[in-house]
Amino acid sequence: MKFGVPLGLVHPAIWKDLAVQADRLGFESVWLPEHLVFATDLSTANYPGTESPGINPATPLFDAPAYLCALAAVTERVRLGTAVYLYGLRHPFVAARAFATLDQISGGRAVAGVGAGWYAGEWNAAGVDFATRGRRLDEAIAVSRRLWSEPAVEHHGEFFDFPEVAFEPKPVQERLPVVAGGESRAALRRAATLCDGWISMPQTLDRIRPRLDLLRELRAAAGREDEPFEITVHAYELSGPEEVAEWERLGVDRLIVRPWRRTGEAAGRLAAFAADHGLAPDA
Repeated sequence: MKFGVPLGLVHPAIWKDLAVQADRLGFESVWLPEHLVFATDLSTANYPGTESPGINPATPLFDAPAYLCALAAVTERVRLGTAVYLYGLRHPFVAARAFATLDQISGGRAVAGVGAGWYAGEWNAAGVDFATRGRRLDEAIAVSRRLWSEPAVEHHGEFFDFPEVAFEPKPVQERLPVVAGGESRAALRRAATLCDGWISMPQTLDRIRPRLDLLRELRAAAGREDEPFEITVHAYELSGPEEVAEWERLGVDRLIVRPWRRTGEAAGRLAAFAADHGLAPDA
């Protein structure tokens, strides 16, 4: 099992130090969340299934790929991922360039975790139709794959249209991994048919089983059941090392864990987790 660290669940003041510590302790990856902008009007800010706003407009927001580039400079081994980046909210030139740059600077450690998004306010503020976000994301992923791999690309699609362009440098990784977030059927379909993996919301062993079953069905229907595919789960309530084997039996490849409750205890709890779970520290 690989273990990731959710940097977005601590104060940004310690992101750098915690990433360096995760790298040294043997964690496999660190992850940053992403939004482009928050509107002060909270009328569209209720998170699905809840009755209260899922955002605070005063929350500091950072350009996630740019920040991960800074973390690449002070780490050596951890993979650097977004959980998740609103890829369809940008033109593919912008998003593909950001992740290709991260992959170059990090020496091939970028993971593009992408999602369609749930918060209409930032789409409205950017002047982009929220209702088309899923189709925009699908097209943006397809365009980016070509930009990252072909010497010249011309595209005429539903949302993006451009003449032949060159796009250099390519990512270091022959196939920069794109993993789709979200738990709707549309999100699982995107992961199963277009992406290299799926990344869940915070989950428990019992709640995640139906989603994994549907994911397998969709991959089989797409004829992709034998292709490489990585399943990442946010498991914030992990009970201990003995639970890890149960996640492995479900086919989960990576757990993003939060062994702390408050920012002040994150470093100590992360070190204790590494020791308890037999992670290999940097010699």
